[in-house]
Amino acid sequence: MTYSSAVAYLYRLQKHGIKLGLMTITALMVRLGMPQTRYRTLHIAGTNGKGSTAAMAAAVLQAAGYRVGLYTSPHLVEFRERIRVNGEMIAESRVAQLTEQLQALCQPDLSPTFFEYTTAMAFQHFADSGVDVAVLEVGLGGRFDATNLIAPMACAVTTISLDHQEYLGTTCSSIAFEKAGIIKPAVPVVLGRIDLIRALGLAGIDSVVVASPDDPAQADQAHKTRVIAVWVVSKDHSFTFPP
Repeated sequence: MTYSSAVAYLYRLQKHGIKLGLMTITALMVRLGMPQTRYRTLHIAGTNGKGSTAAMAAAVLQAAGYRVGLYTSPHLVEFRERIRVNGEMIAESRVAQLTEQLQALCQPDLSPTFFEYTTAMAFQHFADSGVDVAVLEVGLGGRFDATNLIAPMACAVTTISLDHQEYLGTTCSSIAFEKAGIIKPAVPVVLGRIDLIRALGLAGIDSVVVASPDDPAQADQAHKTRVIAVWVVSKDHSFTFPP
């Protein structure tokens, strides 16, 4: 399979549209050997700003000396922009190889969407590339997004407003519920300019520690007690804490 034929095949999958849910991607990851468990991850959702937040997080980690995978969508010019390791786009030959591998693994009963295919490709490429950490941008929503198979070290929700209402609901409350679906027990959360208590309440979370960035012990205690440690970031990037 060539790169051009692989990308043509992947683009043809877009005609099937969006199918939110984790059953297909979970089955595919099992067949791949669960590559997403072989490195640490950060998970970023939100209506606006999640792509730039992911890119900045990846840049900071790379500057700190880590080998970093970055998965974002959509691409601007070329498909390979979606999957990067230390800033370098996935090679054309790898796209072709992984597309062929995934096609074989999907037989005879799995029919992944375009985004499920590309997410699986990113998970496997990061594992094969030996990344220390991967920064993953949610594609749509969060709760049933294909990226939501990971157990992240931390996650972020940048903003919440009306978007993709045909899939996520017609109110900010319903959309917040979907995006808050990436929040996991004992995993620190960074929030943008959103209603902290309302967002967490919609996610069914009632045990919260608002942790100071100057006191890592607070986050450590939250982890030990399996509640949520939250950092709230304002528009000027300063930290604020509700009473």
